[in-house]
Amino acid sequence: MADRGRSTQRGRGRRKFTPPRRKRCVLCIDRIDVVDYKQVGFLRTFLTNRGKIRPRHKTGTCGKHQRRLAVAIKRARHLALLPYTAEHIRHYR
Repeated sequence: MADRGRSTQRGRGRRKFTPPRRKRCVLCIDRIDVVDYKQVGFLRTFLTNRGKIRPRHKTGTCGKHQRRLAVAIKRARHLALLPYTAEHIRHYR
């Protein structure tokens, strides 16, 4: 039969499975307790390119800080510091 690119030595050269490291909360590491809605550059790191708030499992934030981030982003959106949608999605008539 054809070998199809497989090695004949089984078990050699294989690495043990190591689970990926869990993301740590950036706000907990930096000991940031209050999330300010005026820090637009910082809040943009938690938004997608379409303007949506990134989920916890993507950013690695804890639940407490994710809720505070959501409130700060919504306040910044209300004051027009952050967009509700991306610029390329908006249609002007």
